Amino acid sequence: MPRFFVPSDDITPTSVTVRGNDAHHISRALRMAAGEHITVCDSGGREYDCVLRTFTEGAVVADILAVRQQDTEPPYRLVLYQGLPKGDKLDTVIQKSVECGVCAVVPFESERCVVRMKPEAEDKKRERRRRIAHEAAKQCGRGILPEVGATVSFEAMLQEAKKADLVLFCFEGEGTVPLPRLLADHPVPRGGTIALIIGSEGGFSLAEAARAVEAGCLPTGLGKRILRTETAPIFALACIAAVLELGD
Repeated sequence: MPRFFVPSDDITPTSVTVRGNDAHHISRALRMAAGEHITVCDSGGREYDCVLRTFTEGAVVADILAVRQQDTEPPYRLVLYQGLPKGDKLDTVIQKSVECGVCAVVPFESERCVVRMKPEAEDKKRERRRRIAHEAAKQCGRGILPEVGATVSFEAMLQEAKKADLVLFCFEGEGTVPLPRLLADHPVPRGGTIALIIGSEGGFSLAEAARAVEAGCLPTGLGKRILRTETAPIFALACIAAVLELGD
């Protein structure tokens, strides 16, 4: 069933109004008609089973048949901090990490990033990345719309990440602790926040790793193999879900 996210202001006790691009998608791309069913989410944890009623220019109105609490979100909030990779790899990371349950993706620059942020293009790129995240959320049945943040510096990333209940710094150097052991030794309260930090193609410098530890990050390894930058976050997210979500 088609799934759409609608602001709470457009939801009444009996009806939902879908506007803009989503309304156009319903009427023009999907060619849906009155009487057909859609699922609407309010990003606040509720899902609405709806039946389409009326179509106007720029808006579609549907009647609410049933309301329920969504159950597709992980029992924790997970923010992925991803070092800027080359090419379109970040698009893939955003899409797949949303499917794996992240609530936000924040790109950052580090010493070994080949790609650098271009301020003049940042707004356009962020808007495209948000669309990728939103389409992935619809496709996989998420209950919220994950956010994609603006690209930040390494230091700004650390300052933001350290606010989480658990900060995982993925590093291939010495002194790391296996991810499952960290998750067992540092339990995250239900609804708590996990920050997952992944480097770009070149990984992190020793100075950056030391700075991360100073900031309170926990260095962790992802096994004996070296994973590509676009593989590492998906692998780590799957490991986290296996321990903290699938085991419930």
